[in-house]
Amino acid sequence: MTATVSAPSGTASPVRTEIATLWRLSWPMLVGQLATVGMGVADVAMTGHVSAEELAAVSLGTSVWSIVLVTVMGTMMAINTVVAHEIGAARYDQIPHSVRQSLWKGLLVGLVAMLFANLCTLLFDHVGLDQHVADRAALFLHVISVGMPAFACYRALYGYTTSINQTKPIMWIAIFGLLFNVLSNWLLVYGNWGFPQLGAVGCAVSTAIGMWLMLGAMLYWIKVSPAYRMTYPFTGWEGPDWKEIGTMLRLGLPIGVTYFAEVSAFGLISLLVARFGVVAVSSHQVALNFASLVFMVPLSFSIGMMTRVGQAMGEGNPERARFVGWVGVGMSVVFGALSALFIAIFRWEIAAAYTSDPAVQAACAHLLLFAALFQLSDATQVATASAIRGYQVTRPPMIIQLVAFWGVSLPLGCILGLAPQWFPWAPGAPMSTTGFWIGLVVALTVAAVLLTWSFEKLARQRIRAAA
Repeated sequence: MTATVSAPSGTASPVRTEIATLWRLSWPMLVGQLATVGMGVADVAMTGHVSAEELAAVSLGTSVWSIVLVTVMGTMMAINTVVAHEIGAARYDQIPHSVRQSLWKGLLVGLVAMLFANLCTLLFDHVGLDQHVADRAALFLHVISVGMPAFACYRALYGYTTSINQTKPIMWIAIFGLLFNVLSNWLLVYGNWGFPQLGAVGCAVSTAIGMWLMLGAMLYWIKVSPAYRMTYPFTGWEGPDWKEIGTMLRLGLPIGVTYFAEVSAFGLISLLVARFGVVAVSSHQVALNFASLVFMVPLSFSIGMMTRVGQAMGEGNPERARFVGWVGVGMSVVFGALSALFIAIFRWEIAAAYTSDPAVQAACAHLLLFAALFQLSDATQVATASAIRGYQVTRPPMIIQLVAFWGVSLPLGCILGLAPQWFPWAPGAPMSTTGFWIGLVVALTVAAVLLTWSFEKLARQRIRAAA
């Protein structure tokens, strides 16, 4: 990045060109990510108008489902960098085989995730919930898990189409999925037009069917679009190649573990702050929800950048890989600075948009200051981690982010937020949610610094090796 910034003015054009290319690749994914997030928002919002018990069942089921979903999403990301390398190396004949094997991998991962989600329902009887709510939450997970194999296979095709620079299908299919989800929720949650009123289970039915429809839509798009002719993966039958699947699992599992560590850490914080009452829990959830929404922008940049870095490495051009990586990191950092400024200035308006309770508004506005603080580090860590994965290196980001979230964020948050009597350096009184958010700021900063150093070190090593 230093070379790019300090170089003569003639380098401005390549930078602008790369920014434009990455933006064209990323903005449809951003719309698609927002539409996907909107499905979960629709489930919670629409069920909340049925009863408190149904809302609790959806919230509990979704808390488990989201962890499984995000872990599967990360595990399936190996195909992104595999296909990107093959595109860069012009090995177009290898891509159909890789896609077919990724679909076999998706089926395997989806079935395992489906089994795991169903096993998690056994925990609901031991967390002190009302039995009716626990039963409804368990039924929610049983039903929605049927869509997991479709989701895993869809993410395989998602990575394939992204890596050949075709991202608009993702956007349109996600919008279709959101519209279907809202309509089917209206029918099944409330029992309109003669459909049965299923409440929380209606959300699960809608989401499970929607996942299979999105997979079907992606398969149809790949079949009819001319953009896929050169790499069309469905020219014939091919059984599982366990060596290829094993290679993809070795690439994808560290990403899945990383995503699991992050989401589960946030989920555990939500449980730990519950002891401080409704205001603490509500303000935490609102601030976290808005921060997660803003995070979709650097996340979309990072997925596009992983494709660009992978293509450059496939070409055998590590200098270009380093260049496009730093341009992508720079775009994410600029957005992080702008989002930090926006959140800091409009934190009260953001809180008021979520709730009319003055106490929750005040607590939420306070937490949003910490959300503003970690925008730069959050944008940096997701971008640099994806740049590293573009080199088909996935374990260092996993280790760094595990240390950051489970080795720094949670212990520091517990010390500051809970102030345990046995710890000698704990504050005199618990800092509640503030302590946990301080832990998040510190952890994301640690992750950003270590991942930035790791990316630059890896990039220079590959340049030296090529020379």
